[in-house]
Amino acid sequence: MKLLIVDPDPARATLVAEGLADVRPLEIRQTARLEEEELASFQPSIIVIACDSPDRDTLESLRDATSANPRPVVMFVDRSAPGLGEAATRAGVAAYIVDGLQPARVRSILEVAMTRFQLMQQLRTDLAKAQSDLAGRKTVERAKGLLMKERQLTEEEAYSQLRRLAMNSGRSIAAVAADLLIFSGVLKGDKS
Repeated sequence: MKLLIVDPDPARATLVAEGLADVRPLEIRQTARLEEEELASFQPSIIVIACDSPDRDTLESLRDATSANPRPVVMFVDRSAPGLGEAATRAGVAAYIVDGLQPARVRSILEVAMTRFQLMQQLRTDLAKAQSDLAGRKTVERAKGLLMKERQLTEEEAYSQLRRLAMNSGRSIAAVAADLLIFSGVLKGDKS
């Protein structure tokens, strides 16, 4: 496991490392600030941020640094104001622990955060696929409607034509349907 500890206080960062003393292989880097370059060069498995209390700049830098390359993030804070936990979660924090940095708890907290992160990533992937599939279905339905109207075909015949075109071109039905709608718009003189 590769662990990046972001903490300006070396003593507090040592508590995290103590909690993972039996984890092997373990590679730890400590830094005072979260930097995109550090993430890119080190490629940590998990990021631990420890601070007195997160501020807006810390959360924004976290969001910016992990947006292109998401990682599980655990944040240990000494104190928290109302709304900071929600803001941290929206910035990508998988576990937000207030006044709870104890070496004996670190390992289990990191394990839960990594599992939660993986589940959230899977949900995001599933959602993106479902949205793409739905958009593809809408496109196919519109193309079928166009074929039915322009060529007086039944729904089954229109779908059959789309399927045949897709098979002949080695592309998906949704891609063929999108092309058909674009070409139809060009032929009709649509400017959209």
